Amino acid sequence: MGAGLLEVTVDLGDRDYPILIGAGLIGASQTYERAPAGGTAVVVTNTTIAPLYATRVAETLQRRHARVLQVVLPDGEEHKNWVTLNTLFEALLSQACDRKTVLYALGGGVIGDMTGFAAACYMRGVPFVQIPTTLLAQVDSSVGGKTAINHPLGKNMIGAFYQPRLVVADLDVLDTLPDRELSAGLAEVIKYGPIADADFLAWIEANLDALLARDKAALAHAVKRSCEIKAWVVGQDERESGLRAILNFGHTFGHAIEAGLGYGEWLHGEAVGCGMVMASELSARLGLMPAGFVDRMRRLVERARLPVQGPAQLSAPRYLELMRIDKKAEAGAIRFVVIEDLGRAGVRTAPDELVADVIEAHTAA
Repeated sequence: MGAGLLEVTVDLGDRDYPILIGAGLIGASQTYERAPAGGTAVVVTNTTIAPLYATRVAETLQRRHARVLQVVLPDGEEHKNWVTLNTLFEALLSQACDRKTVLYALGGGVIGDMTGFAAACYMRGVPFVQIPTTLLAQVDSSVGGKTAINHPLGKNMIGAFYQPRLVVADLDVLDTLPDRELSAGLAEVIKYGPIADADFLAWIEANLDALLARDKAALAHAVKRSCEIKAWVVGQDERESGLRAILNFGHTFGHAIEAGLGYGEWLHGEAVGCGMVMASELSARLGLMPAGFVDRMRRLVERARLPVQGPAQLSAPRYLELMRIDKKAEAGAIRFVVIEDLGRAGVRTAPDELVADVIEAHTAA
């Protein structure tokens, strides 16, 4: 670990944990000094990441744990389900993993979510560490303790709030990230600007080309500021009873796209990018934001190489049907995160007819 190490703290009282951001972290023994020691370490990863980084992480953890195991799961959102989760449980049980076991989630959001959920459930709770290998996971899903699997009727509908002990965001692993996955991660970076920090939105617009070129200084700032905002929100509202809902800007529309197409057809960040354009349009049609804001968001999302038009095969009635199953719906009323002022978000309901008009205005012909 070099002098460029950055750190953000998620402040949850006696459950505080650090987010470490920098280059060359995953293979440095100092990185894991604040993770639980002893017992068994289980590196949970997928078929794509295992050949790249699993051995390096496992060898580093051997200095800290009595035994280090690896569990390699299939890659892809379509595998974020009960079958794959049970594969992980079977591996833990067959290797006689006990309550001193520490799970290390080495992968993107799917691995992080499933490993965290497994940690919450296995023997009623074992500690886990997040080692996110995608930009999306580094700036969003690895932070805050939301863990879940998908159900055919809805995304992330079965899960638990369960915080990691440590998050390790190694910027070097982004070098092997496919361009499409990098863009998907930028959707979650972009999100933080309109909901919480207008200056950060302007910074993203000015530095988007550097981010797409994987400039390490730009990535370090984007990851740090994103994590600072998320850590602050989670510290105020860990279980999403109020403020934390603003982190779902674009997600109500986006989750409907993912579920409607079948998980994995669009990447999560692609659906969120398109969903943010729709949510910006809804904000404008509710009279909260000027029309120019919609154009600004559309241009930025498009520059990030993300879709700005929803899939032609999903109708507005199908969106509404799927959104009523969303976790954010209450008594059948769909709740949308909207922008009330640049850098400030809120949660509102809207008439179905208005929502349908927004969807149709942003759906491919």
